[in-house]
Amino acid sequence: MKKLCGWGRYPQIEANVISFEKYFDCNSKKGLKNFISRGNGRSYGDSSLATTVLTHASSDRFLNFDNESGELEVESGVLISQIIQHFAPRGWFPLFVAGTKLISVGGAIASDVHGKNHHKDGCFSECVSEIKLMSPNKEIITCSRKENTDIFHATCGGMGLTGPIVSAKIKLKRIRSTFIEQEVIKTKNLKETFETFEAIKDYRYSVAWLDCLNEKKLGRAVINFGDFSNDGNLILQKKRQIKVPLEMPSFTLNTFNIKQFNKLYYSTAKEGTSKIYFEKFFFPLDSILDWNLIYGKSGFMQYQFIMPKEKSFDGISEILREISSSKFKSFLSVLKLYGPQNDNFLSFPMEGYSLAIDFKIEKGLLEFIDSLNDIILKFEGRIYLAKDVCMPKEVFDIGYPKSQDFRALREMHGFNKYFNSLQSLRLNL
Repeated sequence: MKKLCGWGRYPQIEANVISFEKYFDCNSKKGLKNFISRGNGRSYGDSSLATTVLTHASSDRFLNFDNESGELEVESGVLISQIIQHFAPRGWFPLFVAGTKLISVGGAIASDVHGKNHHKDGCFSECVSEIKLMSPNKEIITCSRKENTDIFHATCGGMGLTGPIVSAKIKLKRIRSTFIEQEVIKTKNLKETFETFEAIKDYRYSVAWLDCLNEKKLGRAVINFGDFSNDGNLILQKKRQIKVPLEMPSFTLNTFNIKQFNKLYYSTAKEGTSKIYFEKFFFPLDSILDWNLIYGKSGFMQYQFIMPKEKSFDGISEILREISSSKFKSFLSVLKLYGPQNDNFLSFPMEGYSLAIDFKIEKGLLEFIDSLNDIILKFEGRIYLAKDVCMPKEVFDIGYPKSQDFRALREMHGFNKYFNSLQSLRLNL
């Protein structure tokens, strides 16, 4: 048995961990029931936790690459960081990256991750042409938009609940530089933040750090946007990293310190244009090893929700007022603009705005989250499954209108008897 948790370090459980080492070894795994697949363990909550966990960490081979089309076939345990390390110097880059490069391809598909370019390009599943799954009877299922279509759309965003992903074919994009031509704008309040996002929506990549605590200037932001440079510099830099040396005492993240951090971050941000290395633009937190220890022994949750575009301003305004007037504070709040939702059963994005907020786990937080859930339902929003750790079933069902169809598919193929996580049991998936 091994102690496991998500990136938020809450909850922590004892699990039987079984290694899924090689692509062809899957048929030799017999008698597994009620288990869930796990990539690099970077989902925040309980979606990759179960009493039995099938780890794909060693299934990390590159299988094939077409240098003309950019189609790459990999085993599911390959990390996005490995793809970038190998292909960026050759002028190729993932079409979609999340806020960390330390996630597996299997995890990216299961969560149908999105990045700073969703409003232009959509989710990770847009670059996926084929997936190979291990079925309950240990056979390989090939699914795509043309073959086993229903399973394909259930797998993309399905949190591993259609079975272990063995391998996938994904499309990379051409780049001419490992640098981003970036512009930074500081806004004074939420209204100005939304107006700025609409003004820059034609840029491929955009994201904002949002101040949740300044009552007089609530929703002020530092907005970063831009695209890859064309300077021809494809050299990878050796990036310096710092490490959080130990688990921080929980009292260090108090209201005073968080407010001071927010004030400092906003005041020191420099407006204007610059050329920055892609890692600083896409993955700023990856430079801090074990940054999740900052939140202390109890861990934290990242609460991420999205609302329809026409309701986003009013809804996020109400959320920010609720947070500002509470004792629960966050120094990491990220706002993004999204394009239309896709055809997958449980993909998170819809056309609108999303806010991701980090909360330290402490007494009363779960009850406070319930009050935020009420606001999200009021404005017809939903919560991101890859970050979720406590969403009630009724909140999930309202936010995800295809949830019943997903349950029916799981039952029809027998997936519900074999593939389950703490999250799926909580949500009765």
